[in-house]
Amino acid sequence: MTHPVATAEQHEQELAALKLIEHPTVKAAYEQVYHHWLEILPPSDVMRACFDEAFEEVMFSAAVWSSNQDPLRPKVSVITRLAHTVNGQAIPGSRWGIDNPDSIYRVIPISGDEKYLIHGRVGKNRMTENYFTLWDDKMGTVDVLDGNDLVCADDGSFTITVDSEPAGDRVNHVQSSPTAHEFYIRDVMLNWDKDDPNELTIERLGDEPSTPPMTDDEQAELTAKMMMHFATFTTMLSKGSFRRPANDFSLAVSGDNTGMLRNQVYVGGHFKLADDEAFVIDINDGGAAYFTVPIANIWGTTLDILNRTSTLNKAQSVANPDGTYTYVLCAKDPGVHNWLDTCGFPEGMLTLRMAEFPGKKPSLDLSAQGRVVKFNELAKHLPEGTTYLDADGRAQQRAARASAYSRRLPEIK
Repeated sequence: MTHPVATAEQHEQELAALKLIEHPTVKAAYEQVYHHWLEILPPSDVMRACFDEAFEEVMFSAAVWSSNQDPLRPKVSVITRLAHTVNGQAIPGSRWGIDNPDSIYRVIPISGDEKYLIHGRVGKNRMTENYFTLWDDKMGTVDVLDGNDLVCADDGSFTITVDSEPAGDRVNHVQSSPTAHEFYIRDVMLNWDKDDPNELTIERLGDEPSTPPMTDDEQAELTAKMMMHFATFTTMLSKGSFRRPANDFSLAVSGDNTGMLRNQVYVGGHFKLADDEAFVIDINDGGAAYFTVPIANIWGTTLDILNRTSTLNKAQSVANPDGTYTYVLCAKDPGVHNWLDTCGFPEGMLTLRMAEFPGKKPSLDLSAQGRVVKFNELAKHLPEGTTYLDADGRAQQRAARASAYSRRLPEIK
């Protein structure tokens, strides 16, 4: 059996993207976007120090994504992957846009004038959250299919029909429109060590393509354009997180734009801590079956999600005795299980996301609050019953994390 994420088609696209970024037009765009981004989002010294590494990932993500934009020849592209190797060649990471480390993101180009079939298979261990969202070219939702509503055969296989007609008596249907542009598919891994991502392929129905594929030069122009878009879009997200003062977080319900999902609750903001401070976050999830608490830099890439607890979701966290959750965000290990490791960064962005509420609506006790405390006084600010870890416990937590993540990134083994 082939791997559901590390497919031969995916590897072909990644290797093609390596060649694409050597095209003169793309190389010129790298230089232009590099300086432009630093101008429109002037960084602190801390954020400037991590810019080059983040920039490489965001730009490579643009190269992978932009190379699958032909709705007459659609492919399934996995984006926001960590760096790995394919056939001995180093493939850069491709995280961008304040990625969710629990999610496997896949994109498929779509035309409202065409008909498609998305073939797939669910794994033995179904995911808590999985959405097939059809976007317009502004990331606005045209239609969405909840993976929990998929009708599958006994072997887990399914087919999703995609066209401009109403579903009628068809199950697993997504209705497109003249504005339909592409699918953005989220496989959300709540339990990294158990959840199985879906297998996916795309089939366009009808006659052979009426137009030729893009030339190398046309593809390079499209890639350069998307690279600039990624920088400006991420800047918009980052500036949104900086509208409020540091260490001040607020609840907001998402809308169907800028890539957000319906019926989700987001908590956004940024932190800035002195060496002797920690940020304590208390969460009541409002009945959410899923939530995640990731840290990112202002360039929209998460930190070391493989080996360190720079992000924790509900399954990776330990609840307080009353069912709420408390996290400690800081650079130094505080000895608590729910440590959000800033990986040495005294500042950054924090974007909580809560989803899968009963009846698709959170309970009234949903809340998320944070407060800055002195690190040496931390114990006084933690609830009774807090779970602690010693050095061996932390090492085991990190090792289990890396092993679990490798299930979706087998190239790093």
